[in-house]
Amino acid sequence: MCGRYVILSPPEAMRQAFGYAEQPNFPPRYNIAPTQPVPVVVRENGARHFRLMRWGLIPAWVKDPRQFALVINARAETVLDKPAFKNAMKRRRCLLPVDGYYEWHQSEERKRPFFIRPRNGGLIAFAGLSETWVGPNGEELDTVAIVTTAARGGLATLHSRAPVTIASGDYARWLDGDATDAGAAMLSLRAPEDGEFVWHEVSTRVNRVANDDAQLLLPISEEQAEAEAPKVSKNAAARKAAPAASDDGQGSLF
Repeated sequence: MCGRYVILSPPEAMRQAFGYAEQPNFPPRYNIAPTQPVPVVVRENGARHFRLMRWGLIPAWVKDPRQFALVINARAETVLDKPAFKNAMKRRRCLLPVDGYYEWHQSEERKRPFFIRPRNGGLIAFAGLSETWVGPNGEELDTVAIVTTAARGGLATLHSRAPVTIASGDYARWLDGDATDAGAAMLSLRAPEDGEFVWHEVSTRVNRVANDDAQLLLPISEEQAEAEAPKVSKNAAARKAAPAASDDGQGSLF
């Protein structure tokens, strides 16, 4: 799953890493959330380009986006089968530049946020699928979802799902829908290797989208985490929690 992520690298470093012609200028982002505009790298007319897209994919066939669930993630296992993703998987694959992301681990008492980053630091690229939705009055909205897969190794102790990271050597194959068909592109949809990422617990301040500052990335101690935990009455703690609704990993925030 991926419900929040971070961009720290300067614009020029991102441009060099992904090789697009545009020269956008943007500040660091410490708490990027669904429905916000996010940087996306696409291949158009034989070259790579920088685009801003709404995080939350809307397939072209949707009549009214207000009646369509928020789709921020796409399961790698079903992208060739699900109507929402199969056309994008064939022709509109993209990359989302990222420096790290957040995941919420469900413990017995609460959900605990963790910041996850590459062990060696630096930019990485999440696999993305994009669609342009055209409204009844001709308005256009570019939208994107992040591809996820089953987590493995240490990451699986935090959450059962993890965003797919495309290796830099596979950027061209993933982006070029003309040269690489969807079946061949599926080979790039692998879970992160065990040890590829490191993580630490962070403040629950990250839960609020309005909080977007460097303090969100700082590790907190067990004592601080306990102090932030909501106080639960003995009666409430004794009650059994209701069964959680099933989550297919493609539309919920956490």
